[in-house]
Amino acid sequence: MDNELENLPSEDASERRITGKDKPGYRRLVFDILETLFLSLILFVGINLLSARIRVDGSSMEPTLHHGEFLIVNKLAYKLGSPRVGDVVVFYSPGNPAEEFIKRVVGLPGDQVEISSGEVLVNGQVLDEPYIAAPPLYHGTWTVPDSSLFVLGDNRNNSDDSHRWGAVAIDQVVGKAIFVYWPPEEWGSLNQGNPAMSPP
Repeated sequence: MDNELENLPSEDASERRITGKDKPGYRRLVFDILETLFLSLILFVGINLLSARIRVDGSSMEPTLHHGEFLIVNKLAYKLGSPRVGDVVVFYSPGNPAEEFIKRVVGLPGDQVEISSGEVLVNGQVLDEPYIAAPPLYHGTWTVPDSSLFVLGDNRNNSDDSHRWGAVAIDQVVGKAIFVYWPPEEWGSLNQGNPAMSPP
């Protein structure tokens, strides 16, 4: 009987010390989680360097944009290229840098912008703007300074923009608004491009 007990396999001391944390499967799980978190962080930082997401607040860009819509903004647009008349841009408010505005570019550096009789003229050429809510009821003439943009809301008569406080410095531009991603029914790219110009 004693011999039979002696011949039974004994429990290896090293096996008794194995815990869940020592199992290869546990280590692999921890590594996978850390790897996923690291890659997610890199992706998040990369996306935020290249783009921004903003919420439209107010009605100054109607009918193009509506209150509560969410947009993607290309932050590299004017680091790799130049603004064009017709671009929809996001910039820091001249009166409050903590606030962001969204408007449409009407004049580039050196341009003369004139608003008269419900028309916007740039260097004497009338802009054809099918995207505006209504012709502007105000008038005036402005020369756009170097390194600046003249911007107006598409809802011309209900917009705090360059016709009130002048041009905005290009270095205050966050980027070019390119896409509406919320709500789903408004999903799609923005009405951009270079408006046609014709003599007055």
